[in-house]
Amino acid sequence: MSQSKSQFDFNDRYGVKPERAWVKYAVIFGIVGGGWLLWAGLHHANPEIRTELISFITQDPRNPEIRYSLQRASGDDVVVCTLTARDFEKNVVGQIEDTISAGDTYLERTIAIPTRADAVNARIESCRVLP
Repeated sequence: MSQSKSQFDFNDRYGVKPERAWVKYAVIFGIVGGGWLLWAGLHHANPEIRTELISFITQDPRNPEIRYSLQRASGDDVVVCTLTARDFEKNVVGQIEDTISAGDTYLERTIAIPTRADAVNARIESCRVLP
């Protein structure tokens, strides 16, 4: 062994060079993840249908009324909304499908939901565009 070297290093002896292999994987992950995040944000920021429950009235527990608003991207779309009424134990006691024909892009509706038992609340389960 030579006296000129003060320390023995196995990495120099076997030709191992320090690499930062994780950097290229981090950059690839960042580009793909950032692209997906941008797409998901833009896609879900402008949904085809937006609904909002305004109120529900259970004065007649066998026929609760639900008032909701609907905003759709295109007035040419026919939309079907599923509305449900639930009892005190959160069981579904009534369910109807409200079909909204083509027309205005924003509208408010008030619908009565017939039930088989006394209902304490009502909600919008889902809305979808008919093909």
